[in-house]
Amino acid sequence: MFKSFFPNPRIFFTSVVVYSAICSSIWYGFNEQIGAFFGLNLESSEPVIGLGHFVTDSFLLFYLYYIVSAGLFAAFWFKVAKHPWQLWSILGSVFILFSTYFSVQVSVAINNWRRPFFDLVQSALANSLQQSTEKTTSVASAETIASVSSELYDLIIIFSEIAFLAIFVFVVTRFFVSHFVFRWRTAMNNYYTSQWEQVRHVEGASQRVQEDTMRFAGIMESLGVSIVDAVMTLFAFLPVLWSLSQYVKELPIVGEIAHPLFVASLVWSVFGTGLLAIVGIKLPGLEFKNQRVEAAFRKELVLGEVDSSGEVDPLRARPATLKELFANVRRNYFRLYFNYMYFNVARMLYLQADNIFVYVLLIPTIAVGAITFGILQQILTAFNQVSNSFQYLVNSWTTIVELLSVYKRLTAFESAIKHEPLPGLDAIPADDY
Repeated sequence: MFKSFFPNPRIFFTSVVVYSAICSSIWYGFNEQIGAFFGLNLESSEPVIGLGHFVTDSFLLFYLYYIVSAGLFAAFWFKVAKHPWQLWSILGSVFILFSTYFSVQVSVAINNWRRPFFDLVQSALANSLQQSTEKTTSVASAETIASVSSELYDLIIIFSEIAFLAIFVFVVTRFFVSHFVFRWRTAMNNYYTSQWEQVRHVEGASQRVQEDTMRFAGIMESLGVSIVDAVMTLFAFLPVLWSLSQYVKELPIVGEIAHPLFVASLVWSVFGTGLLAIVGIKLPGLEFKNQRVEAAFRKELVLGEVDSSGEVDPLRARPATLKELFANVRRNYFRLYFNYMYFNVARMLYLQADNIFVYVLLIPTIAVGAITFGILQQILTAFNQVSNSFQYLVNSWTTIVELLSVYKRLTAFESAIKHEPLPGLDAIPADDY
């Protein structure tokens, strides 16, 4: 799965993690010093509203830093471990990481926009309510209305600019990822078919080469980008949530703690992830068994078809055999339905509670009027972004289950190519469970 597309996968992915950690540490620890060397001002200031957010000195330095760091990493692997797919696997990954991070920064720009917009909305509504209560109108109020309207229109235009940029980045990223993943599938297909004599004896071999590689590519297209997006979102929004915690002094029941929003988001997300991981622990194995029994049933039907000479093997696809094989299919599906039933109960209870969790946390703060409507909107957005990133497993668990089952099936190919015993359930006949 990985050897076909990436150079020396075990060392490569280890080096990605280590090198990323080193580069991130240097950036967050010494970015101001690096900026000063190039004559750039990276001191913290009020966030820039609009497209100017992406051309600040901090961003310009980051672009340069990322290009240099990624270029050195790619050059190293091009030199020490040449691979036929290295342009797509290495440089393609570099581009996907950058475009995903940039799309997350678009979300940050929109979150920065929320505060002035909703504060202005709150101010306008408060003035309107006051004038309605006092039943007074004046020329000055008309001028104020015109001024507020103009500011709101200007902010709407700024939002539109950011939104169009978000659409462009999303479309480009998805288009590139689709091609990236199909190249990966092509590499897997070429690798497995070149080893066909060694893997053809594995049950459902043809299905694994054609369908499982297709499913693996499809899942990685959505799941892979999602996990990168989750990590990048944490990098972008954790500092935002950390700074917004200054407006929240205490939490219900818990009372006053340091950085309450950050801590609450972490605890709540870890709880949900752990809960669903325990509840759904049986699902990957059942999905894998489901593919096995379906393959065994399909194989018997295929062997019972008319061959090229027009004859039928009388020992194949007998009604009793087909009935027994389909009973295995039925039994495993009913197991899946039962396990998914209580898994979905736990998942939906958690997700519904998640919709109001942040509001519960903010009740004491809202009750005393400690924040404006704009800050409230920023907190809601940042909290949900961080919480959803931490809840990656919660939101993607069913897809992860499917990916694990496909991974187990393709792992059997790896074992056959290496002349090793088939792993796990592949070593058990399909009708034995």
